Amino acid sequence: MSNQSNQSGFRPGLQRRPGDPGKIEKARDPRNALMRLLPYLNPFKLILILVLVFVLIYTLLGLIGPYLMGTAIDKFIATRDAAGLMKIALAMLVVYLLNNLFTALSAWLMSDVSQRALKQLRKDLFSHLQSLPISFFDRHPAGELMSRLTNDIEAINQAVSQNVTSLLASVLSLVGILIAMFVLDKWLALASVLVVPIMFWFTEFVARYTRRGFRELQKHLGQLNGVMEEAISGQKVVKAFRRNESSIALFRQHNEEVFRAGVSANSYALLLMPLTNVLGNFFVIVLAGLGGWLALRGLVTVGIIATFITYGQNFIQPLRQLANMYNSIQAALAGSERVFEIMDTSSEVDDASDAKPAMSIKGHVQFEHVSFGYRPDHLIIKDMTLNAKAGETFALVGPTGAGKTTIINLLTRFYEINGGSIRINGINIRDIKKDGLHRQLGLVLQDTFMFSGTVMENIRYGRLDATDEECIQAAKLADADHFIRQLPHGYESNLSERASNLSQGQRQLLSIARAILADPAILILDEATSSVDTRTEVRIQKALLRLMKGRTSFVIAHRLSTIRDADQVLVINAGEIVEKGTHQQLLDQKGFYHHLYISQFKGQAI
Repeated sequence: MSNQSNQSGFRPGLQRRPGDPGKIEKARDPRNALMRLLPYLNPFKLILILVLVFVLIYTLLGLIGPYLMGTAIDKFIATRDAAGLMKIALAMLVVYLLNNLFTALSAWLMSDVSQRALKQLRKDLFSHLQSLPISFFDRHPAGELMSRLTNDIEAINQAVSQNVTSLLASVLSLVGILIAMFVLDKWLALASVLVVPIMFWFTEFVARYTRRGFRELQKHLGQLNGVMEEAISGQKVVKAFRRNESSIALFRQHNEEVFRAGVSANSYALLLMPLTNVLGNFFVIVLAGLGGWLALRGLVTVGIIATFITYGQNFIQPLRQLANMYNSIQAALAGSERVFEIMDTSSEVDDASDAKPAMSIKGHVQFEHVSFGYRPDHLIIKDMTLNAKAGETFALVGPTGAGKTTIINLLTRFYEINGGSIRINGINIRDIKKDGLHRQLGLVLQDTFMFSGTVMENIRYGRLDATDEECIQAAKLADADHFIRQLPHGYESNLSERASNLSQGQRQLLSIARAILADPAILILDEATSSVDTRTEVRIQKALLRLMKGRTSFVIAHRLSTIRDADQVLVINAGEIVEKGTHQQLLDQKGFYHHLYISQFKGQAI
């Protein structure tokens, strides 16, 4: 299908109005978000098991190190056994080297797994976006959707690749250290565990606010991306209407919201670092004081005290890591919720189980009592009936907002009708597979869209299996071959973003070439010549006449002079057909169409 674009203009509720107070959303179920992420890790079970084994190994090695140090103090330093001290020092060196080796291996494997899993998540998200109806994109700015594909996915990546192994290691370290402590001395162990409930209380307190804060931050980041995307892509309009300052002001407003949300989210999250430092220092003081008192009474050795202090520091470290992980974990949970919000959005209406492939469309189009509204309580099209025979040219005219483009959106099934039926060759279009329907429809729109790439690739978008020769022939029929060959690299010239290095007329001729290559049975021209000069319009009109030959054509045009040769002119007003006939018949009636025509050429007010 050639040159599709959203033409509805209906975009309710894109953003909060400037000045509205930011309402903090309640945190969703983090467990549900986590459970929905797990299936993306299922294909890597064996690698994850290997990672778990490596984590167990380096956690165990981390527990052996302090024990060897205490043994060295009690058995070799106290007895001045240099040979024994050398052996145990070498043993400690091997233990810590292996600890670092297995730590690095587990981190590398986990990073690889996370990238593979998130590759699939990005693919699923992007594929689902492609299946969503046009109405979804009317309600969501491109920048916000880009934020979910990039920022939110990256937040998940940070948590999975860097924090899963750290989380496992931290929990295993805590359990292992507690067991080792109680084996060595129960009184010092009991003193050590007093810090645990305090740490968990602070962690739970902070988590309650950080999860909410990071979700709010991700939301505002999406809105900021939307503002930036619109400002950058619409630079010509911004400069033409001298709206640089207002664009900066809007950006500043959303940037301030991101700043406040970021400060709020991170302030709570960063509280845990100084708190854990204070608790860690207090912990060492308690162990040193109590251990010294027990040593004076001969209940523990100096080596055990040293081992406990090392274990104590190692005990605080996992707690500190758990605290630090809340930043990325909460951001990841907030990001995953936003990603799955899109994944949960219903796709376009599926094809019926007995839908036909539409291989034999001839172009006979019928609207039978069709009604439609973007909102159920506000109909745009009201009980419309029309009959376009194969090969006929139907012109749709009327004031702005009358419903002309909406008719096209219904014929293409960009939107589903509320009532009545639309038939092609007597077959309800709901019984035709969308893919097959779109292959038979060619669109040439006022706002042409060109993709980044070469001229040849943009023409071939009409039919991907077309040869270079077929693309060149289509360009010749569209009267585009001449200007294409004048480009620096001809058909292999690269187009800039939105083909801004071509004129509006040149882009329109390329879109016509694309439609010619698609060879549709039904052609839709939506204001195809309204944005070009008279000379270019003549060239485009000639190309369009070649394209329309033998095809059922629906032409929307404000320039009424361009539709004089239409087989039928439908005058649309307020979603209803108020007049129909040929151009001359409608002029002779001296009704609504006559009024439009005279006002356009004589400057009278409608």
